Amino acid sequence: MATISTNNTKTSTIRNPLAALGAALLNWMENYADTKTRRAEIEALSAKTDAELAEMGLRRDRIAHYVFRDLYYV
Repeated sequence: MATISTNNTKTSTIRNPLAALGAALLNWMENYADTKTRRAEIEALSAKTDAELAEMGLRRDRIAHYVFRDLYYV
């Protein structure tokens, strides 16, 4: 049995640019879906009354901070 091993991962990317394009497209689609989901969450929270937001411990001017809280710390 023969085993072939290589540590040069850059070569495989250069040899198959179509795979790199596919990976970039998949990454873009995941980011788009994530953004669309967050937008829906912002719209849903914006539709709530101030009393409903207060029950959640949230102010209207902090909705975007709340939705994107996992991306940055302010």
